[in-house]
Amino acid sequence: MRWLWWLLAYASLGIGIVGIVVPGLPTTPFVLLAAFAAARGSRRMHAWLLAHRTFGKIIRDWQREGAVSRQAKRLSSGTMVVCALVLVLTAPKWWMAAIGCTFMACVSAWLWRRPEPRQ
Repeated sequence: MRWLWWLLAYASLGIGIVGIVVPGLPTTPFVLLAAFAAARGSRRMHAWLLAHRTFGKIIRDWQREGAVSRQAKRLSSGTMVVCALVLVLTAPKWWMAAIGCTFMACVSAWLWRRPEPRQ
């Protein structure tokens, strides 16, 4: 079973890294999933993620409090707005854009309901 967690951790991290450069593909959820899976399948990868200068604080805040920083919320919401605009302008059918925008609105609403990390 451990190798399945290991595989999920590396696959999630790979998708998250691709999400850095591909518009509309989120990075943070895949990195959090990678940390979750790595904690069960690869102690070395989990330690590396926790020590990472970009991802480490986000992961630690999430694991400790289920919290997301205000900066991350703003960046995420702003990115979703840009993606929604691109979707509205390029979708061949209106309902395709509506589905994508609805999902992004739900994720954004959920995200803003998460607590912010204690200082």
